[in-house]
Amino acid sequence: MYKILCTTLAIIALSATLPLTALAQTLSSSDAGAIAKQLQRYELTLNAADIDGVMELYAENAVFMPQHSLPVVGRDAVRSAYRHVFDTIKLNIRFEIDEVRPLSSDWAFARTRSTGTVKVLASDQAPIPEANQELFVLHREDDGQWRFVRYIFSTTNPPTQR
Repeated sequence: MYKILCTTLAIIALSATLPLTALAQTLSSSDAGAIAKQLQRYELTLNAADIDGVMELYAENAVFMPQHSLPVVGRDAVRSAYRHVFDTIKLNIRFEIDEVRPLSSDWAFARTRSTGTVKVLASDQAPIPEANQELFVLHREDDGQWRFVRYIFSTTNPPTQR
């Protein structure tokens, strides 16, 4: 009886993943291209410290989860966080897209890495190396644009020695 129950539960669990597997094949090349374009726009707007350009990429219900910080929830809070970032540092980075995967017809995620430099604006020091890994959750909104709903990143630079 135990073996039958375990087998039944395994079949149910497996069948629950089948619709997700089918959806994983529904991201068209045009959707993947549109998401890649949004990520390229993000790179450009970050490097230009263009807060309005960055905010065009975010959904209304966005959550920004920067490293070493609590999550920033909602567009106004996200705008404020980027204002602080752009007032504090100057970025010169390039993104590499590792994968773009659909979650459904209007939801997807992208995994990226970025490398470049960061310059602390209040310092006379030269720019220092910057490297991160990122995860974006995107939603296709009513206007057809893919926008960031969730964004989290963490450094891939080794820890500094003290």
